[in-house]
Parts: sequence; C-alpha cells; structure tokens
Amino acid sequence: RSTYVHIVRLVLTYKGVPYTFRDLEPEMGSATHLALHPFDRVPILQHGDFTLYETSAIATYVDEAFEGPALQPKEVRARARMNQWISSVNSYYYPYMIYHVTHERLVFPQLGIASDEKVVAHALPKVQRALEVLEKALGHGADYIVGADLTLADFFMLPSTYAFGLTEEGKAMYSKYSLVCEWRARMEALPTVKRFRASLPPRDPIAHARKWAVSHRPKY
Repeated sequence: RSTYVHIVRLVLTYKGVPYTFRDLEPEMGSATHLALHPFDRVPILQHGDFTLYETSAIATYVDEAFEGPALQPKEVRARARMNQWISSVNSYYYPYMIYHVTHERLVFPQLGIASDEKVVAHALPKVQRALEVLEKALGHGADYIVGADLTLADFFMLPSTYAFGLTEEGKAMYSKYSLVCEWRARMEALPTVKRFRASLPPRDPIAHARKWAVSHRPKY
C-alpha cells in the first residue's frame, strides 16, 4: 500500500526488470530493517550486493542500470523540469493527498479510527492548489507532465493522485480539472499500469497503521 513502493514497482514494471517483492512493513523498527534503511522507511532496493534506499535514488538507478525505454529526458532543461516535479510530489502532493486526506478517509476508518476533520480541512486547500498547478502544466498540449514523453515525473505523480481519487473529496475535486482527469485516464490505460494494478492484493486494512494515529498524525 506504500505510495513510494508503488512508484518503484511501476518503474520496474515499465522497464521490464524482473524483481522479487518482499513486504518489509511488518519488519519496520527491527534491527534487521534499520540495517537496510537507517531512517526506518520503505522502499529499499537490493540488486546483488548493492542496497539502496530513497525512492528518487532507486527510480533513477533502475532507469540507468537496466535496459528498456528511458524515463529521463536527455535535454538538460527537460530533465531539470522532471526533477522539479518529483520534488513537488514529495513536498506538495503526497503529504496532503496521502498523509492527510487518504489516511483520514481510508486508512484510519478501515481500522475503526474516526477521521480527524481538522486534518482534512487543513489539507484540502493545499490539494486544490496542487491540482491547479498540475492542470496548468498539462495545458501545454502534450500527453505527459513534462512533455510528449513519459518520464519518472508521471510515475511519481500517479500513486498519490490514484489514492486521493478513491476518497469522496478526491472524486469531487477531480471533476473540476479536466486535463488532470485526461492525464489520469491516459496513465491508467498504459499496459505497465494495468499489469501493476492486476498484481496488487485487495486493499485490506493496514493493521500496523494503528500506531500512525498516535505517532505521527498531523495536529491542527
């Protein structure tokens, strides 16, 4: 269910890289997990004797280390724009779409934990601004965020926008942004995304998310 794990799996699938997925979330906090990721997060990539954490580093490594269609523009300004979008997802899309709204509307209620309406109310204007920026960027007439070609930026954006779209707030808000909706439909139609979605288990409750409501739930 991790947004960032999904990003890496999408990139691996698109590149045609065979991989074995191991769910590490139940092991988080253990000495074994901390030896792989000292900040106690996921995802982690192990390729032979090489271990790497942080999603942007992993996605870039996969794109450069393996054959398959490139996901980074060769032109320096286009590549800079791609990295600007990746940073924006990390700073302005994921925190409010997922950490605030999706957790409160989907993750916590599945565990019988009531939503914190203050957290949702704080996030929605931030999400609206983020969607306005994405809508404007997609107004350049090309199919993807940076231009005519699919890049890492699209795969970084997709999991957050997908999960937010499962909430009632997301469904209502997306109706106002036609270009965002067209981009989402275009992404979901990709064979890569269809294969990835088909590989996922049902969206069962995340049992260990109970501690999130205590340990790092936003307070407003």
